[in-house]
Amino acid sequence: MATTLLSVSIALLAGLLMTRLFKRLKLPSVTAYLIAGVLVGPHCLGMLQKDGLGFTSHEGMAGLAMISEVALGFIAFSIGNEFRLSELKKTGKQATVIGIFQALVATAFVDLALCGIHLLMPETLPLPTVLVLGAIATATAPAATLMVVRQYKAKGPLTKLLLPIVALDDAVGLVVFAVSFGIARAMASGSVDLVSILVNPIVEIAASLLLGAIMGWVLTILEKLFNSNTNRLNLTIAFVFLTVSLAMIEFHIGPVHVQFSSLLVCMMLGTVFCNLCPLSHDLMERSDKWTSPLFALFFVISGAELNLGILKNGYVVLAGIIYILARSAGKYVGTFASSKMVKCEPQICKYLGITLLPQAGVALGMCTIAAATPELGASGEIIRNITLFAVLIYELVGPVLTRMSLQAAGEISPIPDHVKNRRSDKLNQAREKQNS
Repeated sequence: MATTLLSVSIALLAGLLMTRLFKRLKLPSVTAYLIAGVLVGPHCLGMLQKDGLGFTSHEGMAGLAMISEVALGFIAFSIGNEFRLSELKKTGKQATVIGIFQALVATAFVDLALCGIHLLMPETLPLPTVLVLGAIATATAPAATLMVVRQYKAKGPLTKLLLPIVALDDAVGLVVFAVSFGIARAMASGSVDLVSILVNPIVEIAASLLLGAIMGWVLTILEKLFNSNTNRLNLTIAFVFLTVSLAMIEFHIGPVHVQFSSLLVCMMLGTVFCNLCPLSHDLMERSDKWTSPLFALFFVISGAELNLGILKNGYVVLAGIIYILARSAGKYVGTFASSKMVKCEPQICKYLGITLLPQAGVALGMCTIAAATPELGASGEIIRNITLFAVLIYELVGPVLTRMSLQAAGEISPIPDHVKNRRSDKLNQAREKQNS
């Protein structure tokens, strides 16, 4: 326990110190946290095998999975705050059309690109593998996007449209993955299971939204019992923890496998809460401040979990590069075409697709399922390695591209001179008091 706590402390400190260096380079803090994670991970500092000075193995980090789950729950809860009915009346149709269309186009682009490799090397990259990777291409990482938006206090029409689309991406990705994965398993095993292809994904989405809505309603009712904002904040945090834990429950009803998506459940929790509770805006702001170190630790751990060993496999690198190029092109083309279709502003059409490139948590969950499926055999490991390579690149480059796009769209404003001067004056006053 003491060793784990020491490793976590060093990881968080390394991440915070790295942000000072990256600030000079004008790079997002998310990238700094990820690089810090790589440095304290098993492939760098962890290679010294000194317990407490870094994470010595990927297996030893399994106990930190709870931190990632809770962090993703709070991220989804914050994104749910973007689904206020007053805002959805303005952007709801645009977000829905763009969210669905760009995800399907990304899948189509990856399927077509990888089918080319399949035709050249059918044994190396089987068709079931192509279908699963195409489905994984739909997923976008909400965590990195949200952190960049918060760090730079991005505001504007692109930002308002971006966060709902990122949230919708999860639901679309679940459906596309379930259908493609079901077809891939049927091709590999020779038997078709309509329940896993059609019924299970619909049940998962419906059950997740229902559980989240119920928890959001109960939270709103219980908030009325407290007058103190501190107690209301404590209750809100406790409910996110509770919702994340309930989302981990799985069970069967006959042939139907009922499970929940923690991202969808917590997103719905935040959506219902922000629309029903009149104090939700203030509580959400307080919650965001409380979760700042949790998010930082989440990204450092994510960086430490990146497997640099896959870079030794030339085939994985080649297939990963093709996957990255095809998915990036699909995301951009799909977003550009659909945003034109729903008559978005020019800067949204031009830059929104680039902000949807980051990929991490949901994609990793999908590839883990594929790798653990016996019917896919060795293809499961191929899917996992290609996805890990893509996540490695996207996590390091994606946040930078997101910041550049938001800045080019005019939604990241430079710090005004009077604010800089005020901060400098406060710092000088503090130094004078300390010297005196």
